Amino acid sequence: MLEFIPLLDKHSSVPIYVQLYQYIKQKIEDGDIPEGALLPSIRNLSGHLKISKNTVEGAYQQLLAEGYVASKSRVGLIVLPLEQPALSPSLQRIKYKSKVPMDNKEETFEYDFKYGDIDVNSFPIRIWKRCLTQALTDEPEQLTSPGERQGDVGLRKELMNYLFQSRGVVCSVDQIVICSGTQHAISLILQLLSNGDRSVAMENPSYDGAQSVFNNHGWSIKPIRLKKDGIDIEQLKKVEAKVAYITPSHQFPYGMVLPIQKRLLLLEWANQNSSFIIEDDYDSEFRYQGQPIPSLKALDSKDNVIYLGTFSKSFSPAVRVSYIVLPQSLMDAYNHMYGNYYQSVPSIIQKGLYILMNEGHFTSHIRRMRKIYDNKHQTLVNALNEYMGKRIEIIGQKAGLHLLIRVKNRSTKELVKQAKKVGVKVYDPTFYCLNEREIKPSLIMIGFGGVSEERIDKGIKLLQKAWFPNEI
Repeated sequence: MLEFIPLLDKHSSVPIYVQLYQYIKQKIEDGDIPEGALLPSIRNLSGHLKISKNTVEGAYQQLLAEGYVASKSRVGLIVLPLEQPALSPSLQRIKYKSKVPMDNKEETFEYDFKYGDIDVNSFPIRIWKRCLTQALTDEPEQLTSPGERQGDVGLRKELMNYLFQSRGVVCSVDQIVICSGTQHAISLILQLLSNGDRSVAMENPSYDGAQSVFNNHGWSIKPIRLKKDGIDIEQLKKVEAKVAYITPSHQFPYGMVLPIQKRLLLLEWANQNSSFIIEDDYDSEFRYQGQPIPSLKALDSKDNVIYLGTFSKSFSPAVRVSYIVLPQSLMDAYNHMYGNYYQSVPSIIQKGLYILMNEGHFTSHIRRMRKIYDNKHQTLVNALNEYMGKRIEIIGQKAGLHLLIRVKNRSTKELVKQAKKVGVKVYDPTFYCLNEREIKPSLIMIGFGGVSEERIDKGIKLLQKAWFPNEI
């Protein structure tokens, strides 16, 4: 058995399972726990360290999720190889064609499992109203000022600290640019990279809003298939692309997490090809098992990752605020190209978000919403298992505000149509595909952020009646 030194501080504010996870992770990165090594069993390690089995299991689950170890039947957890290049100092320090909407006609459904909706009833309306009022009262000049070009400096400072603490991103205030939504952010990035080759590698399937921006800017999209653990790196290496757009911490829409080995290979690809990676970290706040997955930007020692975040899922899509962390190498180009541009997000909204974050309301809101969405997620999974059982496969659970299900021996279009007949709206994920031939035609996308737990259960029960009428 590997020897583990008991460096766990039971009086620390950091949970014991996080301390254990960070300790083992660091040992793997440093090579002290080599490739192929077998981690101690949960029972043995808990006895050795005199901590609970649940604590050890929590640490092991996080290592599994990030791809540091793999579970082998009847053997246990085996340490996986870390591909070259070596991990960055920041990681070591931080333990076709344009698409149109499918449904042009507005339809209302009693049960709408739409992706992207938030829990409106849990929105902190009074706090947000007070923040906006305070912003206007403290600085009435915002009524006439367009604000700083890159965004409110107070908000950017709060984001700098938040990204370091929650995502491991090390950056300066000057590298952060506030934008009015993800599509506006991508558009800004593409204009910075418009010289020369205009080709982008994208996961297939991927976010359709990003696809539209690339198409509208005249970029050639090169679809890269997905494997069980994320983007196919070997296929990526065979294409020439100036940019890769990916969602590594929670692939959209499939939901898998890109493991550490592939993250390093992806960074190596960008460095060798002088390419940039746009990391869309759209909903990393909502992970329901273990710690949040570290961002790709946290591993980026060569400054090839353009980090993209948003308040749409974590707070509200109505504020229309996203943000970019630009590599230092692009700052001169940004200042030259956008020197005469005004900031696109209203000053009062930015100042309100600054107050929200500065007074701790944002982190409190995230903690509260994580719990609420976790309960909804579990309600959805439980309902699917209870009413449909082995007739379906659940894909992409334990994170985000949606999941996919594969219904055996059925077509997606047939399933969507039958669901409509009983007043339930579910979604066809092939809408996000760049090449539908590579996508299995039996998948259904179910969002749960804006649906109550009671309605989740009732809606899934109706789906059972619609999809399996002869088996009730």
